Amino acid sequence: MRPEARTAGRQIFRLYLIKPSHYDDDGYVIQWWRSDIPSNTMACLNGIALDCIERRVLGDDVDIVVTATDEVNTRIKPEEMIREIEASGGKALVALVGVQSNQFPRAVDIARPLLAADIPVCIGGFHVSGCLSMLPKTPPEIQEAMDLGISIFAGEAEGRLESLLQDVDRGELKPLYNFMSDLPGLEGAALPVTPGSLLERVMTARASFDSGRGCPFQCSFCTIINVQGRKSRYRSADDIEVILREHHARGITQFFISDDNFARNRNWEAIFDRIIKLRDEEGIAFRFIIQVDTLCHLIPNFIAKSGRAGVNRVFIGLENINPDNLTAAKKKQNRITEYRTMLQAWKSIGAITWCGYIIGFPNDTYERVMRDVEIMKRELPVDLVEFFCLTPLPGSEDHKVLDAKGVWMDPDMNNYDTEHVTTAHPLMSEDEFRRTYNDAWHAYYTDDHLETIMRRAAACGISPRKFKVLFLFFYGSLAIEGIHPLQSGVGRKKYRRDRRVGWRVENPIFFYGRYAWEMLVKSFQVLSMMHTHNRICKRVENDPNKETYTDLALTPSTEEELGTLEIFSATQSAKDAVKKRRPRPVARISASAAE
Repeated sequence: MRPEARTAGRQIFRLYLIKPSHYDDDGYVIQWWRSDIPSNTMACLNGIALDCIERRVLGDDVDIVVTATDEVNTRIKPEEMIREIEASGGKALVALVGVQSNQFPRAVDIARPLLAADIPVCIGGFHVSGCLSMLPKTPPEIQEAMDLGISIFAGEAEGRLESLLQDVDRGELKPLYNFMSDLPGLEGAALPVTPGSLLERVMTARASFDSGRGCPFQCSFCTIINVQGRKSRYRSADDIEVILREHHARGITQFFISDDNFARNRNWEAIFDRIIKLRDEEGIAFRFIIQVDTLCHLIPNFIAKSGRAGVNRVFIGLENINPDNLTAAKKKQNRITEYRTMLQAWKSIGAITWCGYIIGFPNDTYERVMRDVEIMKRELPVDLVEFFCLTPLPGSEDHKVLDAKGVWMDPDMNNYDTEHVTTAHPLMSEDEFRRTYNDAWHAYYTDDHLETIMRRAAACGISPRKFKVLFLFFYGSLAIEGIHPLQSGVGRKKYRRDRRVGWRVENPIFFYGRYAWEMLVKSFQVLSMMHTHNRICKRVENDPNKETYTDLALTPSTEEELGTLEIFSATQSAKDAVKKRRPRPVARISASAAE
């Protein structure tokens, strides 16, 4: 970092936007040479900051200089930031943004040396926003941060960042900014712009943006409905076109639309129609990853227009195939009787399905989870599955209820990453819960099932080669790195001194020796896994009958299957769900409709 030369009579105000990572089980920051999808929060804050710069909110004689950094792929060096701030006049704000519960301890540790140098620091994001919206009193970790001198920002920054910057500029930073009762509209708001510094450090040239916020459902484990609200707030099709054109001018045509549930964005059709128009009239081949619910296929034209707009991967909150578990989580909108129809509809447009599956509902046992994984493999045409430990995330109804009852929950926020056990389970010990989570991954991603997924893809017109990297990333993250793919990347980086505050800095010989050995072993494991996936892919591609492959999961959904498939008979609640289902015509989306 080099300070800009100050023009005579002008001042520099430095705004650092930092998306913190979190610590692994050894206390080291989880960091990569290249990470996956860039943060939408960073894109939003960067766009809002650029708008503040354009409007010169600190006065005509003050230049705001923004530095955006994602710690998942870039090392944070507070001492360099301090020197840079001092060299440019001392006016600055370090904003730790989009901070999730598991990232909160790391965010506070980043702040410590900055606070010691009298540099203003604020923390915003889901953890502080969720806690302040759901809990009757400030939790201890947030109070401790405020006692250290960290300012807490709860809510969304549209229309609020300028007042925060002005307070810092006047030396009047408040300890708390709470906007949770006043969620801003998005129409006409500053548009998200992914910083170039973030795009340079991701695996694929893919940006992220939100086209809307809010979800109408009431899932008890979810924090989004309590942070972003249940009312649909959305950007206009004009806004989305501006976002797409701005990124296209920079060579970016792949995007992750970060809406928690794009299917419930009230403006989805106008947005898709505009994207389709850009593709058809200007030939811009946009590609999108979106997130939807399990009833999206019942929305007329939604999946067909998804295909025409360029959606090639879709994340679906499947969560579970046991109706008892779905009811316990207030996930009543998930109907197991619709799963096959919905997944086959996505197959018909050539989209890769990517589903979340939660382990640890009250009715779960090791045997039941393993049974359900095998049913899912055999009867549902799912491609990629991510398993999660049911976690009472601060900001969710689950957390609020347990807190009110005084039930023990892990006090270490670093563990709230949905892959650690953070509260007691009624039927499984902590060790059994952990074993169930790990074995579910291994049971799903067997070599035989990976071949089945590739064969299903080939039969649906999807290249099996696309799955070689996806399998390596999704399963390899857990099997090789011991890390959930949501926080994974390529080329793990560790720095000896970047260890959690209070943990001992290791001896250099021991640290670097172990690090080198880990890299050697992991490289061998990666190459071995790549070889296996290549061999499977070649076998599928060389099969002359690959286009006519079929199996139970690909068999068109019918009313008759409700009485024969195990997904509908494994539990009494599954049988009850079949009885409650009213017969209806099965929606069909032909491949030609998506062209």
